[in-house]
Amino acid sequence: MSDFFTATQRKLQNEFGSTDLADRILEAAVDNALSDQQAEFIHTRNMFYLATIDEAGFPSCSYKGGNTGFVRVLNTNTIIFPDYNGNGMFMSMGNIEAQAKVGLLFVDYERPQRLRLRGEARCLRDGPMLDSYPGANLVVEITVEHVWVNCPRYVHRMQPLETSPYLPKEDGTATLALWKRIDLMQDVLSEAEREQAQVMGILTIEEYGAYVAQGRLV
Repeated sequence: MSDFFTATQRKLQNEFGSTDLADRILEAAVDNALSDQQAEFIHTRNMFYLATIDEAGFPSCSYKGGNTGFVRVLNTNTIIFPDYNGNGMFMSMGNIEAQAKVGLLFVDYERPQRLRLRGEARCLRDGPMLDSYPGANLVVEITVEHVWVNCPRYVHRMQPLETSPYLPKEDGTATLALWKRIDLMQDVLSEAEREQAQVMGILTIEEYGAYVAQGRLV
């Protein structure tokens, strides 16, 4: 894996005297395929962090959540995950379409563990993979290039309280996002979403802010 570190990373390793350490970790921990244990770890996660890069070179980091197992390991070099309804900006998906390169970080906050992987991604707009995720706009397929276990020493131990009430149901339907009930958003929503907002109750931006400050999701 002589191409794993960049020239600038090597420069910093030399500056801080960690070249041998970096090489030992690379040799001991970094692989180009998922192990059975790593695949099982991914299947037990209900969230991860996704890093992408846009055409201007700016990175974007996005939280992705779903039901436990929503990220699937198809084989030792391929994983998939759904892209659910969001804010319509399509920043991560747009970056994937433009640059393909991605980084993923999976964290277990109850038993501090971290798993990192990187590879190249593509968006699937139809087919059985998309059909298997009711409510998804797209499915992202990632070809894994490198995967490694990351030291968990700075991970704060935390416990989950409950899953998000916005996760798509088995039929693909989902509760309307709270921010889509704000009055100033109504003219840019779809007709179906406007109807849902009317039924659930329109909010002012101040009311929405108060809900968020109180930790109220719906």
